[in-house]
Amino acid sequence: MAHSKHPLAFISLATFMLLLSCPLCIESRTHGRDQQYHRQAASGGQGTWCIAKPSTEEAKLFRNIDFSCAQNGVDCGPIQLGGSCFLPNTFISHASYAMNLFYKAAGKHPWNCHFNGTGVTVTQDPSFGTCIYPL
Repeated sequence: MAHSKHPLAFISLATFMLLLSCPLCIESRTHGRDQQYHRQAASGGQGTWCIAKPSTEEAKLFRNIDFSCAQNGVDCGPIQLGGSCFLPNTFISHASYAMNLFYKAAGKHPWNCHFNGTGVTVTQDPSFGTCIYPL
């Protein structure tokens, strides 16, 4: 049986290649990396963030979002439609952001990122683009 490629796959690849060659886009990506470096350096190089384990089932991620966003000191506005962290609109992305907010608000203790085994602490800033994960 012949294997054919979907025509939209080419459009996605073409868009990706355009973004890679866009001088303004390159400056934006470089600025983001510089900003992350300065944020981590300002924290003494010891910044930690809590994110969701990539293998976590969507139902568990949804529960983590609900739990985290219901806590005092946690503002999940950035993962709402139009927010700075809404895109990508995925459970893993939204859960990671919400879990990190809870982790920070609760004191950043290792147990604050457990989430029944679905959270993990990282030392590399997970912020990207306009989505800034608080330290």
